[in-house]
Amino acid sequence: MEVGYMMFLSNLHDNMPDDAMIREELRIAEMAEGLGYNTIYCPEHHFEDYSMAVDSHQILSWLAARTEKIKLGSACIVLPWWTQPARVLGRITTMDAMTNGRYVIGFARGLARKEFEVFGVPMDESRTRFDEMAAMLVKGLETGVIQGDGPHFPTPATEIRPLPSVSLKDRLYCVAMSPDSAKQIAMHDCRMMTFVQFAMEKHLGNIDIFRNEFRRNHGKEPGPTLLVDFTYCHEDAGHAEKMMQKHMAANYVSLLKHYEFMADYHKELKGYEAYGESAKFLNSLGLEDAVQDYIQHQCWGTPQQILDKLDARRAIIGDFEWNSITSYAGLPYAEVENSMRMLGKHVIPELKTW
Repeated sequence: MEVGYMMFLSNLHDNMPDDAMIREELRIAEMAEGLGYNTIYCPEHHFEDYSMAVDSHQILSWLAARTEKIKLGSACIVLPWWTQPARVLGRITTMDAMTNGRYVIGFARGLARKEFEVFGVPMDESRTRFDEMAAMLVKGLETGVIQGDGPHFPTPATEIRPLPSVSLKDRLYCVAMSPDSAKQIAMHDCRMMTFVQFAMEKHLGNIDIFRNEFRRNHGKEPGPTLLVDFTYCHEDAGHAEKMMQKHMAANYVSLLKHYEFMADYHKELKGYEAYGESAKFLNSLGLEDAVQDYIQHQCWGTPQQILDKLDARRAIIGDFEWNSITSYAGLPYAEVENSMRMLGKHVIPELKTW
C-alpha cells in the first residue's frame, strides 16, 4: 500500500505571518521521507487562509533538492485555471527531469467560485476546459508533441522540450468528487483521487462509476483509488479527540467558507449539479452537525484506531492508497510533528504490508 504525505499550507495559526508558515510547512514536509512515506503531495489553491499552495511545482522543486528518493506529486494542477496547455506540459516535463522520474502528476477541475472569478475563467466551462486540456497533456506526454484543435486551447503541433526520458505511465492521478468527474477522468489511463468527506459507503458509488468506466475504456483493472484525509495521530485517544474537536472543526468551517458548500449555488452550474445534493445534505444537518459528521469520517485517533478505520474502509472499497494531511487549521507544529512520528512508527509500516 502506498502512503502519501499531503501538504496543505493553511494559515489559521494565531498571529503567524504567511511567510513563516510556508517555511514551517516545508520543514515539516521534509520529514516525510525519513518517516517512510512514499510521496509528498502539494495541491493548488489561491487567495485564502484555507490553503495557499499557489505553485506546486515551485514548492516541490525545493523539496526535490532536499530529499533523495521520495516521490513528489502535484495534487493537483487545476487545469481550467491555466490558459496554455503547452506551458503546463513544459512545467511537467521539466519537473520530471529535475527529479529523475520521481514526479507524480495530478489533474483536477476546481470547485471554488472565487478562484475561477479571479482568474477570469467561467466556472460553467470547467468541464469542457478540463477534458480538452487533459487529453492534450496525456497525449503530449506519450508522443512528445502538444497539439489541439478544440475551442478553448487551439495549439499547432509543437514538439515539447525537455522530452521525458522516463515513462510517466502509472503516475497520473485525477481528482473526482462527483459522478460526472468519475466518469470523465476514466477516459484517461489514470488513478482516481478523492477527498474523504462522507461515510465510505457514500463514496463507493463514485468509485464504482470510475472503475466500471475505466474497465470499459481501457480493458483492464484500474489502480487503487487514492483517498485523502485530514489526519491526527496520538497515543492518547482523549487528547486526539480534543485536538480534533478544535482543529478539525476549524478546518471544516474554513473548507465550507472556501467552497461555499452551504450556499447551494453549485446546483445551478453546468457540471456541478451533484454538489447541489451535497449542499442539501449539509443544510439539512445544520452547521454544527455537519462539522461533527465531517470529523467522524476523517481518519484520526490512536495508531490502532487509525488502522482500524482504514481497514474498515478496505472492507467496503477494496485496496486503496492513503494520503494524509497532518498540518492544518492552526494545529501547533509540535503536535503535527508528534502526529507524523507516531504515524511513521506505528501506522505506515503496517499499511505497507497491506
